[in-house]
Amino acid sequence: QVQLVESGGGWVQVGGSLRLSCAASGRTFSMYTMAWFRQAAGKEREFVAVISRSGGSTNYADSVKGRFTISRDNAKNTTYLQMNSLKPEDTAVYFCAAVRSLLLVPKLTTRTQYDYWGQGTQVTVSS
Repeated sequence: QVQLVESGGGWVQVGGSLRLSCAASGRTFSMYTMAWFRQAAGKEREFVAVISRSGGSTNYADSVKGRFTISRDNAKNTTYLQMNSLKPEDTAVYFCAAVRSLLLVPKLTTRTQYDYWGQGTQVTVSS
């Protein structure tokens, strides 16, 4: 089992940047595929990005490609989401998620596939 704690959210102006972190408990972090999802007010939780266990493979939602970068440091049990060129439509609560799966990352884009979730961190992009 793994526990996830997100941090790094906040308020930023349009075009700005934020870096989210997700710290995981336990000694088996490298066995989990990690992802970020987000949920805007009144909307469904949606996939943002996913990274493989080794960090060698990533996949992104079309809406964030070229602006967001997911990464991980297995020695620190931490996953990151670097968000650049932020837009008002990026405003949401961002959640970190984990799953132990043999599926390749392009197939791990649905919230129901993930077993562990953090509590979320709010990101607000203001114009």
